[in-house]
Amino acid sequence: MPQRYHRIHVIDSHTEGEPTRLVLNGFPELGTASMAERLALLRSKHDNWRKAVILEPRGNDILVGALLCSPTHSKATAGVIFFNNQGYLAMCGHGTIGLMASLHYLGLADVGEHLIETPVGDVATVIHDDGSVSIKNVPAYRYRKDVEVNVPGLGLVTGDIAWGGNWFFLVNQKFTDIHIKQVKLLSEISLAIKSALEVSQITGKDGQPIDHIELFQPHNSADSQSFVLCPGGEYDRSPCGTGTSAKLACLAADGKLAEGEIWQQASVIGSTFDASYARLDANTVIPTFRGRAYICADNNLLIDAEDPFRWGFEATL
Repeated sequence: MPQRYHRIHVIDSHTEGEPTRLVLNGFPELGTASMAERLALLRSKHDNWRKAVILEPRGNDILVGALLCSPTHSKATAGVIFFNNQGYLAMCGHGTIGLMASLHYLGLADVGEHLIETPVGDVATVIHDDGSVSIKNVPAYRYRKDVEVNVPGLGLVTGDIAWGGNWFFLVNQKFTDIHIKQVKLLSEISLAIKSALEVSQITGKDGQPIDHIELFQPHNSADSQSFVLCPGGEYDRSPCGTGTSAKLACLAADGKLAEGEIWQQASVIGSTFDASYARLDANTVIPTFRGRAYICADNNLLIDAEDPFRWGFEATL
């Protein structure tokens, strides 16, 4: 291959409709520190590589990237750093399922249990015989209940603030039907809520920004259906693993779901996760959710040194 081209090997998958692009090699070396420290290094020194694989012309706004890293502990199968069109994600549920399905496809992870290191802690995963993957997530908890915010065009909106690996504002009020045909309106509603939270300086613990908005309504076959707006303004096609975890924390806090009981969460496109929790203490739960990812491509991205858009459109504006 001519020297002007740099190759990045990726595996593309989708988890219940939501895509993941796993980067196997081709990124700069990040060392052997923790995933949180490697994320910080990637963000501060090598962010162009995130942009190259996620932004147009090679990517798109709905892609979530996952950088495969060597783990720090011998018992762990892999480490991972997640990112999207806006920046970096502390944890990604659908992305972890996509990671495990990709590792299984590559012959790097057999059916059974696997420990995965993430920037917010280790998560236990299981690849099942049927190809589905269970994720025992990081601890989840509700931070504040029934928080009111005045949203222009919507009026007073009430929601819970909860941590499920990312910060969520969970709203049970119905503004319109949660349906794939309504995603433009649902996105506008969620963006308005997110903006109002920022204006009102409503945050997660220690002032951390609430970067996910989650709307809920009843569903005819699942326990609930959600619409999740992610950082960067795109919506989650899957039921959202960290969002489902945040929902379980709220259900547990309200005494509406027993420990070990299965909660089926449907996405805006109708795909589902089966989820449950184990109680860690009076305020915190350990969520587990299960879904399926499918391999879409085994591909090499090429970075052409002469391409003015090699780092994505955003970097050239």
